[in-house]
Amino acid sequence: MQIKNRVKVIGATCVLAVFGTGCATNVYPGGPTISAVFFANVTSPAQMLSVATDATARPLKTGKSTSRAIMGVAAMGDGGLNAAMKNGGITKVHHVDHNVKLIFFGVYVRDTVIVHGE
Repeated sequence: MQIKNRVKVIGATCVLAVFGTGCATNVYPGGPTISAVFFANVTSPAQMLSVATDATARPLKTGKSTSRAIMGVAAMGDGGLNAAMKNGGITKVHHVDHNVKLIFFGVYVRDTVIVHGE
């Protein structure tokens, strides 16, 4: 009977540790984004921008840049705003989104910046 109770306590502690450490929401360069433990593929508006948006710009073009991380050990790519603007040929920014894809506790994470403008 004691072993069963210990398993319950350990299980409850693990669940609280996962959800209590902010795994349900993460702060990515674009701003707070909902996340998950096993799988997430979420697109949100970017809130923390390093470039000013132009109210007169129209979202005619789209540019993307991506960075990736594997198991928290290796990370690669240019997921910057300037790279996304260059890839889309954008000089006037209308708005910026970002997409986060996460698989199984961050074994694979992809962060994509999506710039809309002209």
